[in-house]
Amino acid sequence: MFSDSTAVSLRLPGFSIQAPNLFGLIALACTGLLAFGLYLQHVVGLNPCPMCIVQRYTMVGVLVLGLVGWRLRKALPLAIFGLLLALKAGFGAFVAARQSWLQWYPPEVVSCGRDFYGMIENFPIGRAIPMIFKGSGDCTAIDWTFLGGTIANWSFVWFVGFALAGLLIAVQAWRQR
Repeated sequence: MFSDSTAVSLRLPGFSIQAPNLFGLIALACTGLLAFGLYLQHVVGLNPCPMCIVQRYTMVGVLVLGLVGWRLRKALPLAIFGLLLALKAGFGAFVAARQSWLQWYPPEVVSCGRDFYGMIENFPIGRAIPMIFKGSGDCTAIDWTFLGGTIANWSFVWFVGFALAGLLIAVQAWRQR
C-alpha cells in the first residue's frame, strides 16, 4: 500500500531532499543547538530559566524524533513521525513564544520563582507544570542576543522551522503512498 522512502522526496523549487535525510538534518541541527545552549550555560555562565529548561527538553524530543525518522524507509511511518515532529516542535514554539512575550512585556512585579527541579521536587506535577509556564523573573531576563533576537526568539524560529519541515514530510509521505 505504501511505497519505499526512495519515492518519498521533498521537492521545492530548486531543492530536493529525501525525507529521511531531512530528519537527519533536523537531528543534526538540534544537536548543534543543544550544544550551544550548554556552552552558554557552562562556559558563558547563563543560567536557564524554567521555560528554557522546557524548551531544552522539547529540543531533545525533536532530536530523538529526528534520529528515528532518519532510519525510517516506509512512507506511512515517515508520515506519522513527520506529524509527531511537527506537534513536538509546535509545543516548543509555543513555549518560546510565551517566553518572548514575557521578555517583550515583562510583568510589573518581577519575582524570581523556584528553579525547575525545585518545583518538581516540592509540588505535585499538576501544580508544578502551570508554575513552569507562568514564568518567573528569570524568564523575562535578556542575557544574550544575536542580530537583535533573544535566545527565546531564536528558539521560536528554529521550532517553527522544524514544525514546518515535519508537516512537509508528513504531507509528502502521505501523498506518495
